[in-house]
Amino acid sequence: MHRREFIGAVGGVAALGFAEAAFAASSDLEADARNAWLYVLPLIEMAAARIRMTDMSRPGQHAGLSVFRHAEKLVGPEDRGITTPNNDTLYSNSFIDLTKGPLTLTVPKAGSRYLSVAVMDMFTNNNVILGARTPGGAAGTWRLIGPDMNPTGPRDLQIKTPHAWVLSRVLLDGLPDMAAAQTVQHAVTLSGPKAAKPRVYAHRDAPWSAYFQSAAGLLQSEGTGTAPAGLAAFERVKNAGRRQDFAASGYSAADAAAIAKGVESARKIVETAADHVSFIDGWSYPKPDLGDYGDDYIYRAIIAVAGLGALTRPEAMYMRAASEDGSPLFKGDGLYRLNLPKPIPVNSFWSLTMYEATKDGQYFLTENVLHRYAIGDRTPGLKKNADGSVDIWIGRQDPGGERTSNWLPAPKTGPFSLTMRAYLPKPEMQDLTYHLPPVTKV
Repeated sequence: MHRREFIGAVGGVAALGFAEAAFAASSDLEADARNAWLYVLPLIEMAAARIRMTDMSRPGQHAGLSVFRHAEKLVGPEDRGITTPNNDTLYSNSFIDLTKGPLTLTVPKAGSRYLSVAVMDMFTNNNVILGARTPGGAAGTWRLIGPDMNPTGPRDLQIKTPHAWVLSRVLLDGLPDMAAAQTVQHAVTLSGPKAAKPRVYAHRDAPWSAYFQSAAGLLQSEGTGTAPAGLAAFERVKNAGRRQDFAASGYSAADAAAIAKGVESARKIVETAADHVSFIDGWSYPKPDLGDYGDDYIYRAIIAVAGLGALTRPEAMYMRAASEDGSPLFKGDGLYRLNLPKPIPVNSFWSLTMYEATKDGQYFLTENVLHRYAIGDRTPGLKKNADGSVDIWIGRQDPGGERTSNWLPAPKTGPFSLTMRAYLPKPEMQDLTYHLPPVTKV
């Protein structure tokens, strides 16, 4: 991939200087190693998530694949399995194996309640999202088939990789709504041939040789995806070694050093992407190819770490707020305000979620005295101003008085990030003619 192609791939995620620096003074093999590492990163992240989700040592987990797990409570600070979770919906999920045969997915009627069932291939593309936007309605039975099978009817859904992730989201409208939401949640079912416990692959922090060897196994299992430039870089790194199996001993000392340098550059691209986001009126907006990336493997890799399982833009939009220093990480101890002069244009719901930031570029909910991790249009007691606008108060300390009802607590220490979610965004939000107002320091 040439320097200009890389800059185009990163697009709104990174500033021009960030992309330029990533390509400065790099050898061909170093550049190939960087691009190859990014190309296969979603496969590595999905394989790691699959192990976490099927770990029987954790409460509520199930061994094997193609078994639905229903999380009967909202995600909290203790849940660290998937980065950037929402605190609005009950999750159900299953990593599936279609090599054993088709699976039957049943989706219930949800009425006006938000429900979506996404099926993501192992490259993190949403192949299917069943929900309010599904022509003819999502309710009923569907047949999930692998890439080697031909659909035989409109209820056959062909998935692009033999293994995939089914992720269901059911809106919870406050604790009194729990039983009703769980009824809908449990009516989302999956049946068909089960599979054994999945194989363990290297994590993204593994040495480059083990990482690429695992990635080679995943590519053999799942296919090569839709990013030929990334695949070509991967093949060049493999072929540079005498053994062509990514064993470190198969490379010259100079080539091994170049690969290590390229991988370190790739890690920095992912880990520091949040520092190079571009903003419109104080918010970053997702690229049009979010959740179905095509050959945009740089963006895909960044989202795999920062927001694994992201939906496509017509289903949900995720916006990150800029702090007073122009970065998406807030570090101050003061009070911040988000003033919403009019309702956010959505056909379902919106929420603002607080995350503590980790050093490796991931985001998780943070404990606080209110046990409030998000605030939105369904928050009990949310107060409006006399003119109908809404002020959301953000900070480490309780702002006191009437402001407490609209307070989104920040972590006691350390950097934090704010993500606005808009489910079923209206056209003016999708085409960015509507902009959120900025978060300002009081």
